[in-house]
Formats: sequence, C-alpha cells, structure tokens
Amino acid sequence: MGTVALFGASGAIGRSVAQALRGQGRAYRVVGRSQGALQREFGADPQAEIATWNPEDPDSIRAAARGVQTLVYLVGVPYWQFRLHPQLMKRTLDAAIAEGVERIVFIASVYPYGRPRTDIVNESHPRVPHTFKGRMRKEQEELLLAADKAGSIQVTILRLPDFYGPGVESSFLHRAFVAASQGKRAQLIGPIDTPHEFVYVPDVGPTVTALMDAPEAYGRFWNLGGAGVTTQKALVEDIYAQAGHPAKYTVLGPGMVRLIGLFNPFMRELPEMHYLHTTPVIMDDSALRSLLGNLRKTPYREGIRQTLAALSPAPVATGHPHPVP
Repeated sequence: MGTVALFGASGAIGRSVAQALRGQGRAYRVVGRSQGALQREFGADPQAEIATWNPEDPDSIRAAARGVQTLVYLVGVPYWQFRLHPQLMKRTLDAAIAEGVERIVFIASVYPYGRPRTDIVNESHPRVPHTFKGRMRKEQEELLLAADKAGSIQVTILRLPDFYGPGVESSFLHRAFVAASQGKRAQLIGPIDTPHEFVYVPDVGPTVTALMDAPEAYGRFWNLGGAGVTTQKALVEDIYAQAGHPAKYTVLGPGMVRLIGLFNPFMRELPEMHYLHTTPVIMDDSALRSLLGNLRKTPYREGIRQTLAALSPAPVATGHPHPVP
C-alpha cells in the first residue's frame, strides 16, 4: 500500500486514524506545524514518519505531500478564523495535485447542510448553509469535488457529528467529564434536552481507514452518525453517575454566551451555530454501512466509562469546549 499522510495529525481524529493504521501494521506520515507536538504524540511509534509544514508556504506543503499516495486532511483553524479554511484547502489541494497524490480523504462536519429540513439527514439533503462557518466548510468541499470531477485527484469526504472520548478536549462534553470526575459543577451550552448524537473518537479511525481503502468511496461524501440519538442532559447525568457524584451543572443560554463572548473570542462565535442545539443535524449513515458493512459504534455508556477511566486528575481547564469545526 502507498504512503498515507495525516495532515493535521495532532488532533483527536488524527490520533484515532494513526492508531488504526498502527494496528494494521501500516507506516504513515504525520504532518503538523509543531515538531515538538508531533514528537510527543508520535515519536515513540516506529511506524510514524514526522514531517512539519508551513501552511502559508506552497513549497513547504509540497514537501510534506511528496511521495504520498493518500492524504487524510484533518487541518483545523481557530474557531474565529474560519475564513482560513478554504485558503488552506486550496493550497493543500494544489500541492497534492502537483506532487501526484492520488487520493484525498477529507474529514468534514455537518455545517454545510445548514439548518436541517428533515428529522434525519442523509447525503441527498441540500447543502445550503445559512452560516458563515457553513459556507466556508462548503467551499472546502466544492474545491475538492471539482478537482475529483476534473480527474485531477480522487476525493472522498467523511462527515462527522460532534464527538467525545479519552483525551478529547474539543468536545461539548469535555468540561462535564472533568467536572464530574472532581465532583464539581459543569458549565454546559444549552439547551441540553434536544436530540443530539456524538461519535466516540476511537471508533472514527477504523472507519476512515476502511473508507480510504474502498475504491467505491471516491467522488462523493458520506455521513457517519453517532451511537444513537440521545441528549446532552442524558449523557451528562450518566457521566456524573459513573463518576460517583450527583449531577451538578449550569446551562448557559444564548444571552449568557453572548455576554461571555464580549471577552472570549471562541464564545463570541458560538451564537451563529446555536441552531445546532435547537434543530440539530441527526445523520443517516445507511449508505456508509452499505459500503463498509457494520461500523464500530461504542455504546454511550461504555464510551463514558472509558473516557472517565482515561481522564487525568488535572484541574478543570480554564478554556471553553470547542464543537466539531
């Protein structure tokens, strides 16, 4: 098999894909901005080749993509700099094509669907994003799909809902895990009693590697749903119960989020995406299951158990949780 490169490897999904590749005995390249971060995360793995890049420099991007057959794109940007997403994708796509990369797998989000028009959303749902962040994400996808249609490179896109899991700080549930483990009160973004789904991050890696190895996967996008429809409230109460503490939490409504946003750039961006809490996108992944067979989906209760077990006794973080970008 050809070389696989994970661009943006240090994030939670990148670590999950790397673990899946490691388990299959496959060598892979990890690409990121920080040599130190990559070394800490992957330096002990003899299967991992570490490469740094400067995403502002086309020559640096080309060097990172050189000799790669499949590029898995997981690159994130600060939540208040979503305008950078299409720019980074365009540079990476151009570099990949110039270096003869055969395939790109893009790990995407629900944002391009916009406000859902159906209770369950499959891949035929219109992509009509009504938010700036959704438009930026859709623009990324259009760049890739146009290149695939032109025959320049093969592309497949995997769309994820919100996620959680061991060591995953970029989750709406992270603060609840930390607070519950210490018997403290959690701050949650509300409402928390509407239908929602979460994917357990360790389940994502095997799905990504199976998708990238399936010739039929390319030229379109695919939904990956969570382990069933639930609510934030139900999950948080189970988190506290498994941690051995009574559930204690404060729910921040839109007004409070806006107030905090006066002083916090991340929170300032959340009101735009508030619709995902009131009319969430629940995804139908029957097409993906038809392609790959049964998908590994850890039940929420077991995912909560494993996440609590892996949680370090560090103090509650002072930052705020990040949704799936």
